[in-house]
Amino acid sequence: MFSPNYTITSKLLANIKRLAVLVQELNQRRFSRVILMELEKSARAVSTFASTSIEGNPLPLTEVKKVLKSKPMNLRNSEQEVINYNQALVDLDKHLKTKNPQVSLKLVLSIHQQVTTGLLPDFESGKLRQKPVVVNNPRSGEVVYLPPDVNEVQKLVPMLINFIKQSQGRIDPFILAGLFHKQMVIIHPFMDGNGRTTRLVTKALLAQMGLNTFNLFSFENYYNQNVTQYFEKVGEFGDYNELADEIDFTLWLEYFTDGIIDELLRVGHLLPDFNRSPQTKLKKYHQSILKHIQKHGFIADRDYATLTDRAKATRALDFQKMINLSLIERQGKGRATYYVLKES
Repeated sequence: MFSPNYTITSKLLANIKRLAVLVQELNQRRFSRVILMELEKSARAVSTFASTSIEGNPLPLTEVKKVLKSKPMNLRNSEQEVINYNQALVDLDKHLKTKNPQVSLKLVLSIHQQVTTGLLPDFESGKLRQKPVVVNNPRSGEVVYLPPDVNEVQKLVPMLINFIKQSQGRIDPFILAGLFHKQMVIIHPFMDGNGRTTRLVTKALLAQMGLNTFNLFSFENYYNQNVTQYFEKVGEFGDYNELADEIDFTLWLEYFTDGIIDELLRVGHLLPDFNRSPQTKLKKYHQSILKHIQKHGFIADRDYATLTDRAKATRALDFQKMINLSLIERQGKGRATYYVLKES
């Protein structure tokens, strides 16, 4: 039975509370589908670049975007990693939109198969490892960690997944996602692709945090800003068999939630820039419509006429622009027409 050791420190508690506020603030914003689609595309590129870069992929973000825009004919391994990770993100996003995200061994193995397609032989892609592995320092090549034996891996992964299932609704989703993330890295269940698979499954767990604009979220970006610190926090040093009973998840959970806060703030700062694009820029009179609806639940033309001196025909164009941007929708007919906010 997986029974992680961690403490709810004042810092961790403060992080959880701040995350709840940030999620609520972002959920109160409304954006057009045009904005959301552009941001989703950008977030996938950033996630793909960051997660593969953490593992040593040399492609810069500009090159990653080129590869995703126009897939090369003869893929190098670095390009294959990028294509695989981005496709895994696309498929995972579809899964999260249509189904209740439940972590299972099937999901974990499916994601691993996606990220390692063309990079590992078929008998290792999407399969728990059948051989011993070691973790080396990427710079010195020195062995720094000995993961669990093969027979232990077959037990530890199902135990972790069972813990996640039993703890959902009982443990805060941020903490639960953090516990999963570190324990998967500790188990090191695959011959390769452990980090990429773990970060994608962690994304599925974080989907439960209730963020409406979740597809704009790229927590991998935070880790890539200081890869050394990430490896120090998420990994362990020594022999798993000697460390297993002493591993404390507390410092990692503090760092993990710091990263999510950083990413939510990044998304929050990024959004206004998209609102200022020529196609989506809102004037004060447009914003007055949104504010009125947020306060009263709806707005009719007669209400808008009291907020602005714009002519009736122009007011109709204002309403139509905001409908086109998927910010509001029309209800009723004729003189009974009114407008309400449209869900993102």
